Amino acid sequence: MELRQLRHFVALAETLNFSRAAERMHIAQPPLSISIRKLEGELGVQLFDRGPRHAALTPAGHMALAPARAALAAADETTRIARSTAAGEFGVLRVAFVGGATFRLFPQRLPEFRRLYPAVELELSEATTVQVLDKVRSGAIDVGIVRHPVAQATDLAVHELERDRLVAVLPADHPLARKDRLRLKDLEGEDFVLYSASQAPSMHAIVSLACRHAGFSPRVTQEAVQIQTIISLVQSGLGISLVPTSCQESLGQRVAFRELADREPLLRVGLALVAGATREQPLIRNLLNVLAASPVSTQPRAPKETP
Repeated sequence: MELRQLRHFVALAETLNFSRAAERMHIAQPPLSISIRKLEGELGVQLFDRGPRHAALTPAGHMALAPARAALAAADETTRIARSTAAGEFGVLRVAFVGGATFRLFPQRLPEFRRLYPAVELELSEATTVQVLDKVRSGAIDVGIVRHPVAQATDLAVHELERDRLVAVLPADHPLARKDRLRLKDLEGEDFVLYSASQAPSMHAIVSLACRHAGFSPRVTQEAVQIQTIISLVQSGLGISLVPTSCQESLGQRVAFRELADREPLLRVGLALVAGATREQPLIRNLLNVLAASPVSTQPRAPKETP
């Protein structure tokens, strides 16, 4: 039994006329008649009583019609799902991300992904860059969003998504907050709340190298993993730090952000998508295309302080 035969059977059962059924199926009447007879032969029953102008369903034909329609619907759904999956329009995509993705990248780009691919289920989980890389390598997740540049060597494919720049963050009542703009050298001798070297090695290395390039090593009094935590510790008066500009609007509680006059490339940071270098999944490709459709970039702006 073939799907083609079931389609012919349903068409004839709904029209009860061989000519109209043949027109619906875009075939000549003789092949339709042959197809119906072959189906009846395979089933060992007569499905239609044939008249000179019309056909009528036999009791066996009546009983076979509903399951035939169900079989065709299941076949159509199988085709739809298979094609949608192959095109990256259906399925589950496991994504782990660093907290920085929630400041600007996700709010700006994920709504567009949901609009374009409503049948794709995103399983999102927050982690550190180190954890994200480990999960991608192990296959625990399909794709990750990490801080860029990535400090440690990796065999994963890395695609830049967001470009940003570091600014200084200080307690609102800090003496340096009186200045509109600072230089890295101005931060020498200050207590630093620095990114964890083990859990946030990229940001730890970027800040440390930038300070050393300015002629000093940061005096680290506290370490933290998430930018939200770092800003909270700065707000508590435990030190100063350097953070991406993207966090200013959402995390500017009782702290002062000051642009750095240094134009060092070392102050450039961002976000990147990482995936297995040999994996070319349509789901991943579609997510990358949306997230990187217009790389999010931070332009210099007037310093902002929230009292």
